[in-house]
Amino acid sequence: MSVEPMINIQYVKTPVGELIVGEYAGKLCLADWRYRKQREQVDTRLKRALNTVYVEESGDVIEIAVKQLGEYFEGERKVFDIPLLTVGTDFQRSVWEALLRIPYGSTVSYLNLAKSIGNEKAVRAVASAVGANAISILIPCHRIIGSDGTLTGYAGGLEVKKKLLELEQRSPICMQ
Repeated sequence: MSVEPMINIQYVKTPVGELIVGEYAGKLCLADWRYRKQREQVDTRLKRALNTVYVEESGDVIEIAVKQLGEYFEGERKVFDIPLLTVGTDFQRSVWEALLRIPYGSTVSYLNLAKSIGNEKAVRAVASAVGANAISILIPCHRIIGSDGTLTGYAGGLEVKKKLLELEQRSPICMQ
């Protein structure tokens, strides 16, 4: 009898909103805002690509992710060291890899992010890939701003984006 592969998920309350955190094959594949607009599209992409289902169950990687997220919100962690499994197109994964190179406390425009992957004409496609990121905070899409310095789109909402950027500039936020 074969066992269907599973993505273990847990719902995690943070000081700025609730995340759905998931692991598959010993890697974190999901740390996304539970109530985001594209929740169904992200979940469908993961389940189809990995040919799997969600099961609400904890696991070692989820426990490590929750611990490291707590340290992040307490201002004690600037870099995450969890194995990640990004699920998307080659282009999306190149954008997410570029996001991982943005240092804690820094921001980059969509245009500069597009330039960093060698495709400055792909600003809209880059913005779309940023929006498709399923591993928020750890893959820091909140560090992307408009060319004029304004806060623009974020799956967790602009208020959450603002709080995350403020946290990285100064003070901790306690986990619930």
